[in-house]
Amino acid sequence: MTSATSSALDELIAALPDSSVILDPDLTASYRQDWAADPTAGHPAAVVRATCTEDVQAVMRWATAHRVPVVPRGAGSGVSGGSSAVDGCIVVSTERMREITIDPVARVAVAQPGLMNVEVKKAAAAQGLWYPPDPSSFEICSIGGNAATNAGGLCCVKYGVTTDYVLGLRVVLADGTAVKLGGPLIKDVAGLSLTKLFVGSEGTLGIITEITLRLIPAQPPASTVVASFDSVHAASDAVLAITGNMRPAMLEFMDHASINAVEDFVRMGLDRNAHALLLAQSDAPGAAGALEIETIVSACERHGATEVFATDDQADGEAFTAARRAVFPAVLKLGSLLFEDVGVPMRELPRLVTGIADIADDLDVQICTVAHAGDGNTHPLIVFDPADPDMADRAQTAFGRVMDLAIALGGTITGEHGVGRLKRDWLPAQLGEDVMALNRKVKDALDPLGILNPGAVIAAAQ
Repeated sequence: MTSATSSALDELIAALPDSSVILDPDLTASYRQDWAADPTAGHPAAVVRATCTEDVQAVMRWATAHRVPVVPRGAGSGVSGGSSAVDGCIVVSTERMREITIDPVARVAVAQPGLMNVEVKKAAAAQGLWYPPDPSSFEICSIGGNAATNAGGLCCVKYGVTTDYVLGLRVVLADGTAVKLGGPLIKDVAGLSLTKLFVGSEGTLGIITEITLRLIPAQPPASTVVASFDSVHAASDAVLAITGNMRPAMLEFMDHASINAVEDFVRMGLDRNAHALLLAQSDAPGAAGALEIETIVSACERHGATEVFATDDQADGEAFTAARRAVFPAVLKLGSLLFEDVGVPMRELPRLVTGIADIADDLDVQICTVAHAGDGNTHPLIVFDPADPDMADRAQTAFGRVMDLAIALGGTITGEHGVGRLKRDWLPAQLGEDVMALNRKVKDALDPLGILNPGAVIAAAQ
């Protein structure tokens, strides 16, 4: 691969609408990294703010002709370095691609990738429908980025993740070909499951320019349970007791450090002395919902909850949910962060949570752990001061040891944030040699020149 030259860039500019291409280094610098602030990020030669599929096609045809790497970018809210630029690349931003149409009869939305997740939800709600996947960052993350990483969220324990709602895609391939995959059908098994292949591929196989999403009827009002515990192990045992009997609409976990960070940030009146907190919801109607809340309360009490609060007040439930969503910005107040989203089989959740705490103690680093506990997906947030080299080294060591622990417990290095570049070196240990080789074959077949998001997920060819 080569970097873009001035004369070649003139050719690209001529192929695109006015103002689509940014060359000013001060402006392109803001597109170098996502939220993870990958220190290895390079400097793009240009940024293209695409407005349609045809713009993306023009970029990829040009990039193929000149063998220039292309890094797709959504809202830049990723936390794994998945949209880190490489030197001399073209960053294709989908931020201007913001159209959406809702078909209330078919219950589908056709959306361009630049829309925020919350905007898709609002458009669906205006038609009495609901788009369930809800990352904590739903107000600032794009639906295209959600599809690229197969994002999850708080309600996914019951309602599933992004891939469960993607019925179709329009994707621009490495050579500039635009393909339409799937469509507004609930049942469609014609051909290989290529739609699912591109969801979660992190821009390494193609660039998503349109998404057909399944919508469902609006969520019923939810009842909420908040329970405090004096140990993370007790809270983890309560989680297993709950999920062994039902599938709650939400089941979230916060440890002592994250509880206090949130309380400093939003003043919710959370129990600062608690070592763990569970936030659970049921949206089952009538007597079924009451039974689910009773089951949740009973499980928490049996496993040593020091306080249990149940309510069907919607405002209270939304306030507690907002507190859980506030964990990331609250912990950011403590220092720089290394984000993780390791997951394990449910039976191993207690060992994962306590093992993370042991790693923090052993390395003398602060790790604030929150989790989508109902599906075993945890978010250890490693806090460090980049101005302290020793602390930064210990934080990086902790980052690797947490992933090693998850793999040893039969889990995954990423449940929903993607591998990106920051976790890439641990992927072979999880997948094994044969599956890594299969991944490379798929990548090579769809991107033979290796120009699409090189270095993400799978190391770029040398």
